[in-house]
Amino acid sequence: MGKRYFCDYCDRSFQDNLHNRKKHLNGVQHLRAKRVWYDLFRDAAAILQEEQTKKPCRKFLQTGQCDFGSNCRFSHMTEQDLEKLSAQVQGEQRSKELRQEGADVPPGTIEDWLEKRAKRLSTAQSNSALPEKPAPFQYPPGWPPVQDLPPSLQAPPPGGWPVPPNLQWG
Repeated sequence: MGKRYFCDYCDRSFQDNLHNRKKHLNGVQHLRAKRVWYDLFRDAAAILQEEQTKKPCRKFLQTGQCDFGSNCRFSHMTEQDLEKLSAQVQGEQRSKELRQEGADVPPGTIEDWLEKRAKRLSTAQSNSALPEKPAPFQYPPGWPPVQDLPPSLQAPPPGGWPVPPNLQWG
């Protein structure tokens, strides 16, 4: 059958050769699917600015559906959607301004996590001179009691598994 190429954007595969791949990557369907994928990660302010400049889609407002979908040149956002998006943009701008002013960043942000990580790594490096004792084996919480587990999932006894006499070295 030969090699096959799978396109993550289009969610389809085809025989992989230079002609087929070039034809697919330059095709309209692939380019649209790729644009839709990258639009998922766009900045909220850019989306809001673009949506405010568009006129509302009459077909979408009347029926709740549009034949063009994400390729429609008109806006499919309702007034409530635009209000939510503008509130999100304002919240992002406020947090950005607070960071620039040097104010305390609320916990749960990436900066907070990075500070905690740096402290943890520095304490780990200072304690690295001490010999570490390996932690005893423990099953994750929620596992059934050891008696209920099949033998293949049970932890080995402290001295290791006994070796049958026919497998021992002579």
